[in-house]
Amino acid sequence: MSDTSAINETSTRPRATNIALWVVQGAVGIDFIVGGVLKLAGNQTMVNLFDRIGGGTWLRYLVGFVELAGGIGVLIPMLAGLAALGLMTLLVSAAFTNVVIIDDPPWVPLISLAIVSIVAWGRWPQTKALFTARRK
Repeated sequence: MSDTSAINETSTRPRATNIALWVVQGAVGIDFIVGGVLKLAGNQTMVNLFDRIGGGTWLRYLVGFVELAGGIGVLIPMLAGLAALGLMTLLVSAAFTNVVIIDDPPWVPLISLAIVSIVAWGRWPQTKALFTARRK
């Protein structure tokens, strides 16, 4: 598959679908950028949450960095699908942490996972093109 095939697959998608996908990507990007900044800035609510988890400051910084990078990544057309896949991994871990470690319901990360999955699915042609281009 050539590098232009991912662009062609996107351009054949109905305009309304592409616009809706960008709206979802924008919301996801803003949500994760804000969450990442709050964790990196040491917001007291985030500090308390990570104290409950027992992971300490290093885990809060790691999650904050991943959220910030993923939030920015979903706003960059060529990286959006790959960033969404990374955020999906983070959200599965968050749901697991909620259930197993802090005994909270997993609904918030699972709902976020469903929304981020839409971005990963919708931007799959670009993600596939990234890996196809690297093999050449």
